[in-house]
Amino acid sequence: SPVGQKEILGLDPGFRTGCKVAAIDDLGNYQGKATIFPTEPFNKIKEATEIVLKLIKDYKVKLVAIGNGTASKETMQFIKKMVKDHKLEVIPVIVNEAGASVYSASEIAQKEFPNLDLTVRGAISIARRLQDPLAELVKIDPKAIGVGQYQHDVNPVNLKESLGFTTEFCVNFVGVDLNTASSSLLSYVSGIGPVLAENIVQYRNQNGAFKNRKTLKKVTKLGPKAFEQCAGFLRVKNGDNPLDNTGIHPESYNIAKKIVGQLETVNLNEYVTEEVGLPTLKDIKKELEKPGLDPREEFSYAKFDDNIDDIKDLKKGMVLEGVVTNVTNFGAFTDIGVHQDGLIHISQLSDTFVKNPADIVSAGQCVKVEVIGLDLDLKRIQLKRI
Repeated sequence: SPVGQKEILGLDPGFRTGCKVAAIDDLGNYQGKATIFPTEPFNKIKEATEIVLKLIKDYKVKLVAIGNGTASKETMQFIKKMVKDHKLEVIPVIVNEAGASVYSASEIAQKEFPNLDLTVRGAISIARRLQDPLAELVKIDPKAIGVGQYQHDVNPVNLKESLGFTTEFCVNFVGVDLNTASSSLLSYVSGIGPVLAENIVQYRNQNGAFKNRKTLKKVTKLGPKAFEQCAGFLRVKNGDNPLDNTGIHPESYNIAKKIVGQLETVNLNEYVTEEVGLPTLKDIKKELEKPGLDPREEFSYAKFDDNIDDIKDLKKGMVLEGVVTNVTNFGAFTDIGVHQDGLIHISQLSDTFVKNPADIVSAGQCVKVEVIGLDLDLKRIQLKRI
């Protein structure tokens, strides 16, 4: 689920090479960068604190996105302590960084940030993933993200095709902001391919923000057929026509205008025609009731216990918040803020029989868990979802 338009500091943690830091504004534009060394072997905590505090102040940062790779836990501890000590109203969040290094070295990243180092591009990607995961993840070949336990046993052609279809479905289901979307995101919109996506971005750069959907017709090579296919999935916020910020297709604007004044009492059957059926009218009514609503869940994050930093701090019976990091056929691995992920076994996911853990939880989901087993020697944590 997306955080939305918020200023974010992205951290790509590391030990020896340091932690790369990049700030983005509320629209995802790059603002500034730094490298800090708050962890082993340098432990330059005072210097790192000063640098991060300055970035937070300069760019009005609301959230800190920390990649979940090497040195993630140690970096999270550093940020949490800094937030506590300086009484900051900043929320630190662990973000899945799978594929960030692939993006950093990609043609898309080189085009976006030709003058920035690969590692800084990775930190920007981590920050943007918190802002809008879908908009950022479409830039990466899906197989680089890690899509499940048996990914490498699947036919690569079939996998690519299936993932491409799923991505396209998600993009069109959510809708795309015409004035902020990258060409990578636009290329997945129905009726728009890579060429038209580039043309839209080029037109936007030359002429400024789109004021309405109709202006799309001025884009090179975007004909009536492409407009008909893509218009309903593209949103124009704060434009000339409020309906352009909904999922209502321009072809249905006349009907939308007729029923907008009587949403509480309207009898949709009266408006059914050969061209517009009842299901379409129900969709129009739904869009008018909550225009511009993002269908994705509201952003939520796990609040890790400040007193728990290590597996030794855990005790049986403790109830904690965590984030699901990986779902397998035998259960779900969950980050509860210590160095090892705990396992919620399939038998502990629900009070009822579970055939497939993926039906119950998904990676990135926040869960409340109880510690039901600990093995300090093997560093194993058994959890129960509550």
